[in-house]
Amino acid sequence: MNPKTIKQTRDLMGMTINVEIVDSGAKDTDLDIVFSYFESVEKRFSVFREDSEITLFNNKKISRNQLSDEIKTVFALAEETKSMTDGYFDILTSEGKYNPSGIVKGWAIYNASRLLLEKGLKDFYVEAGGDIQAYGLNPQGMKWSVGIQNPFNILEIVKVIYLKNNGIATSGTYRRGQHIYNQHNPGNALEDIVSISVIGPNVYEADRFATAAFAMGDKGISFIEKLDGFEAYMIDKKGMAIMTSNFARYL
Repeated sequence: MNPKTIKQTRDLMGMTINVEIVDSGAKDTDLDIVFSYFESVEKRFSVFREDSEITLFNNKKISRNQLSDEIKTVFALAEETKSMTDGYFDILTSEGKYNPSGIVKGWAIYNASRLLLEKGLKDFYVEAGGDIQAYGLNPQGMKWSVGIQNPFNILEIVKVIYLKNNGIATSGTYRRGQHIYNQHNPGNALEDIVSISVIGPNVYEADRFATAAFAMGDKGISFIEKLDGFEAYMIDKKGMAIMTSNFARYL
């Protein structure tokens, strides 16, 4: 008999968020904790909300000294990532505004997952906008299966991977259009590749390096190849797929 499973879907942060927990002791309040956390992240980090903390800061209505610890933490992580990626990852836009969306989603998913771990839950996943943190096993006692979409036909799955205690994040232009730019050449659209999916030790790490790798264009897959503990699956503008040397271990 399969163990008790509870799951819920809500729309927050401009995307669909799914949480599924496999545990006989799981409660609906466990789900509420996760979604309440995402609500707090949206209020703080959404660049689309006039009343968010990041918008107030960008509009110079609050000073850097007035920023919350959460914003300061993300700024520090973004600066670290910028250094690690030779400047390909940068939350400062050409207009001089801060847009941390390339790191906040994975960071928030990971933090939400930690809240469930702290409750003693071991088998669950948290997914937001296609990026996923998976822990333990699914209701069938197997690793969690995750589909990678065909960027030219999002109804089609081109690869199914299996995760346990790690995360995956995808960066691309096929859903949101051009929203990632090569900071070394910001005037040119990124057209060489259409998506890159990165598997990492957690979704936060996968997300920040997926964003940077996409900004690198067709060089991004080589960047991920050199990162210890990461694998990637890249699809170029011609529909050709390239994977890192050990990506197949997740198939």
